[in-house]
Amino acid sequence: FQLYGYCYQDSNDIPDTLTTITELGSPLEMIQLLQTSWEDRFRICLSLVRLLHYLAHSPLGSVTLLDFRPRQFVIVDGELKVTDLDDASIEESSCTSNSDCFMEFPARNFTLPCSVEGRCQSMNEKRNLYNAYRFFFTYLLPHSAPSSLRPLLDKIVNATGNHNKHGNANGCLALELSPSPSVNSEFTQKCVKSANTKYRRVPEAFIPDENYRCWPSYHHKGCLLSVFDVNEAIEICDSYSQCKAFVVTNQTTWTGR
Repeated sequence: FQLYGYCYQDSNDIPDTLTTITELGSPLEMIQLLQTSWEDRFRICLSLVRLLHYLAHSPLGSVTLLDFRPRQFVIVDGELKVTDLDDASIEESSCTSNSDCFMEFPARNFTLPCSVEGRCQSMNEKRNLYNAYRFFFTYLLPHSAPSSLRPLLDKIVNATGNHNKHGNANGCLALELSPSPSVNSEFTQKCVKSANTKYRRVPEAFIPDENYRCWPSYHHKGCLLSVFDVNEAIEICDSYSQCKAFVVTNQTTWTGR
């Protein structure tokens, strides 16, 4: 979260009062997020992964957010940022045996190894990771994801939920590779093979009063989707019985689609 400034002020009631000035963000509403496009939800998860990686390797050491819930975050320019650091901690739990490194969650529990130094190994990082899985990844990543990315996304989601050997912030950085040009090219080639040749290009045209609703759409009164190119638009139009034509605009999403 961007800190623009701060000041100290002494008052009679509360000495050493600290006031901070931070960037303005929108409250996180999970229901609204589930109604947005997969591309926008992917961007939120990607920003969360970058945050997890920073918390695991911060200058202060591994930092855990003890109150890791959606209400502790806001959306700023399409990305997720944490706003409340009151419950942040850099203390790794002490232990004498593995049984002391027990983490309990509503759906499942984990036991981490106790190190020779008497600290639970990676407990701060694992706690952040599982909370990110149960509050964000499991809802926002798999639903309506591109078919070419689903194997990778399933692997990442399973790793964060199971705490296996890939279940760490470094492993989650595989999300950085997901919207790469190679993936888009592979998807485009698949679209070309099934492209329908019945479409005719009409320059500078629009279709008045002939819109229909589709999901997931960027516009609630019509069918506004992102595509890689015209071939993908053709395949999508072929998949909707209501679609008789489509308009390609010069607008792009954050990934360039």
